[in-house]
Amino acid sequence: MKAVILAGGLGKRLRPLTDERPKPLIEVLSIPIIEWQIKWFKKHSINEIVICVGYLKEQIIDYIGSGNKFGVKVGYAVEEEPLGTGGALKNAQSLLGGVEEDGFFMINGDILTDLHPISLLCDNYAALALVPLRSPYGVVELDQKSYVLGFIEKPQIRDKWINAGVYYLRKDVFNYLPENGNIEVTALPTMARERKLKAVKYENSFWRSIDSHKDIEEASKELKSKESTNEFR
Repeated sequence: MKAVILAGGLGKRLRPLTDERPKPLIEVLSIPIIEWQIKWFKKHSINEIVICVGYLKEQIIDYIGSGNKFGVKVGYAVEEEPLGTGGALKNAQSLLGGVEEDGFFMINGDILTDLHPISLLCDNYAALALVPLRSPYGVVELDQKSYVLGFIEKPQIRDKWINAGVYYLRKDVFNYLPENGNIEVTALPTMARERKLKAVKYENSFWRSIDSHKDIEEASKELKSKESTNEFR
């Protein structure tokens, strides 16, 4: 099976860390995000990976190389200018032409997760992973008389779901992609209106989007805890 990693973004919110290195090479527990992702794909027998690179692309190519050191095969789709998530995927179309299963997985280059991607396999044009919305704030629990019962630090809000940035896409998706633009505001809404997009909920999986310095710190704590109990690797 094949997969795509979208790794061409500028990572503006992680400056100054991303002034001189691309966001996918930001380290969490001394391991770059993109290395976590490659090892995660390999764990699920997804061994052929296309990396969409743009900003500071040479660093990613130098670090990952052919993928041999990780036990996978890696190719690169190069953006000479920013194309957005949809344009970046369309730019990789020629590298995905030999997809035997008529589909492939895709992940945004700033996601850390242990969800099981194989659950996304479907007969539809596309499927996306959903995870519960995490509150950015601590929540105060009250009883009916407004006495404080306790405090919950940044709980998951189980009745609200967010796009996890992990997808299974069939090759028909290329008919919906822009030459330049984000898949989240172009192809996906159109496919949703045509009922060609399904979702899979992951209620109890580890998932983190590394968007800020605080995310690095919090993800490191969570991963360290999971690694100590052999839950993640």
